[in-house]
Amino acid sequence: MIRVCAVGDVPEGEALRVEQGPDGVPLAVFNVGGRHYAVDDTCTHQDASLADGYVEEADCAVECPLHASCFDLRTGMPSGPPARVPVRTHAVLIENGEVFVALRPADSVSASLA
Repeated sequence: MIRVCAVGDVPEGEALRVEQGPDGVPLAVFNVGGRHYAVDDTCTHQDASLADGYVEEADCAVECPLHASCFDLRTGMPSGPPARVPVRTHAVLIENGEVFVALRPADSVSASLA
């Protein structure tokens, strides 16, 4: 697990880009309804920052700012085109006001789809 930020660094309904992601891929940490989620910050359709996207709290999703692909923050699954490949999600632990992320291996998305 790695510490990525303080709980207060991510206001409810917003996201924070964290540069120290796995495999050189930055992370996006979201606060939706007081729960924190972490995903790879790069849209699987094109290279756009999901932290710059639009948080859809009712659906616990983020909409990519480029082409409106939506990803479920709990599963990483896209809800429809143009994205077809899920974004990698990571487990989040909150401890003493700090947000920690357990990084999933790079092949965890493709393995879960097999």
